[in-house]
Amino acid sequence: MPHAGQTVQTESISGATLKERIVDFVRGASTEITPADEKRLPQLADLLPPRTAVYVAHVPNTTLSCVVKAALTVQRAGFVATPHIVARRINYPHMLRTALAELRAGGIEQILLVAGDVAQATGEFDSTLDILNSGLLEGSGIRRIGVAGHPEGRKAVGSTLLWNALKAKQAFADRTGIKVHIVTQFGLNANAVPDWQRELARNEISLPVHVGLAGPTPLSKLIQFAMLCGIGASLRTVMRNLSAVGSIAELATSPDQHVIRLMQLPVDAQVVAPHFFSFGGAVETSKWIRQVGTGKFEIDMKSGKFRVQG
Repeated sequence: MPHAGQTVQTESISGATLKERIVDFVRGASTEITPADEKRLPQLADLLPPRTAVYVAHVPNTTLSCVVKAALTVQRAGFVATPHIVARRINYPHMLRTALAELRAGGIEQILLVAGDVAQATGEFDSTLDILNSGLLEGSGIRRIGVAGHPEGRKAVGSTLLWNALKAKQAFADRTGIKVHIVTQFGLNANAVPDWQRELARNEISLPVHVGLAGPTPLSKLIQFAMLCGIGASLRTVMRNLSAVGSIAELATSPDQHVIRLMQLPVDAQVVAPHFFSFGGAVETSKWIRQVGTGKFEIDMKSGKFRVQG
C-alpha cells in the first residue's frame, strides 16, 4: 500500500466535468442522526430527497429500544431508516431478535452492524462477526446490511484482523445472498480511500463502498471525534502541527476537499456513494448535501476546495 502522502494518480478533467461528477455523487448521499434528533426530521424532510438513507446512531447513554423507536420514526418520515446495531451493547440474542422483528414490522429492511466502542461486551456478541455467525439475520427479513471499513486503520486493531474481518463479511454476503455494503469510517487523509481501494481488490473484496466523510464540522470538534474513533495516522499528523494543517498535502478537514479528491480519481464502480457523519449537526450537514446535490457551489481548482452558495 502506498505511504500516506504519496501522490495518488488523478484524472485531468475540466472544472465542468468535475462539478457534474460531484453533483451526481452527492445526490446519492446518506447521512445520520441520533435518537435525540427525531424532532429535526421535518427539517430534514424539507432538505433531503425522499428515500434518502438516514442512519440512526446508537450513541452512548442510549438504549437499543430508543434506536429502534427513532428508526421507525425516520422510516415514517419517508427516509430509508438504517439503525445502528452495536454488537457489544446487546445483552442476549432475544434482545436482538426482538429489535429486528420490530424494525421489520415497521418496514425497515436495512441496518448497519458495528462492534461498538465499549471495551467489554455486555453479552455474547463481541463483534459484528458474532452476529453474522449467529444465524439470526438470515430469517429476520433484513435485506441490506452495512458493515464498517477503516481506510486509515483502527486504533488497537491490527491490519490483518481488519482485512480478515472484511473477508468474512464478503463470505457472509456470498453465502446468504443478503446485500452487504461497506460504510467507511471518516478520516483526515484525503489519499487514504484510494490507497485502501487497491487493498480491497488485492483481498478480493467486491462489496460496494459508501465512503464515510465528516459533514461540515469545526476542526476542534473534528479532532475530538477523530480521537474517539481512533482513525489513524493522519490524526497524529494533525496533532503534531495544528498550525500547518492547511499546508499538509494529504490532509483534508472539510467535506469538499474529500469529495473533490475522490471525484478527480478514475471512476471506480465499487465506490457508490458518500455517507456523511453529522456529529450532532444533522440539519447543517443536510443543508450542505442539498446545496451540493443541486449544484449550488463553485469550485476553486487551485485550492482543491469549493464554496457552497447560501
